[in-house]
Amino acid sequence: MIEWLPENLWALWLTLFLMFAVVEMLTLDLFFIMLGGGALAGLVAAFAGADFGLQIVAFCVVSLLMIGFVRPVALKHLHKGPADRRSNVERLIGESALVMESVSENGGLVKIGGDVWSARSETGVLAPGQHAIVSAIDGATAVVAPEPETAIQ
Repeated sequence: MIEWLPENLWALWLTLFLMFAVVEMLTLDLFFIMLGGGALAGLVAAFAGADFGLQIVAFCVVSLLMIGFVRPVALKHLHKGPADRRSNVERLIGESALVMESVSENGGLVKIGGDVWSARSETGVLAPGQHAIVSAIDGATAVVAPEPETAIQ
C-alpha cells in the first residue's frame, strides 16, 4: 500500500474531494466545496504528472482563490431576494382562517389553507364558521383575531 500511494496520488486527491463534498452536504456553508475545488486542482496536477509539492501548491492556490472570489459571489446569489421574505409557518401570519371549533383564549380549532390548527383567540370567543386572521404562530398554535368585517359588535 505504501508503495502504491506515491505512484497514484490522484486517488488521494479524489478521496479528499469526495470527503469535502460529503462535509459540504452536511454543513451547506459553501466552504468545503471550495476546498473540494482545490482538491480537484490537485487531481488535475497529479494527472499532469506534477510532483507532490506542486500538487499541494495547486490545491492551496485554487482553494484560496475559490474561497476569496467564488464563495462570496455564490453566497450573494443564494441570499438574493428581499431580506424580510417569510418562509415556513411565518408565511401563515396574516392569512385567513376558518373557525372549526369555538376558539377562546384557552384553545380551539381553525382551518388555515386546508390544514387544521389548534388555535387561541387574542380577543374574546370566536364561533364556528366565523372567519379570523392569523396574527401569530406560537409553537403549533395559531393565535387568531376576528376579521374586521366579521367581528361581533
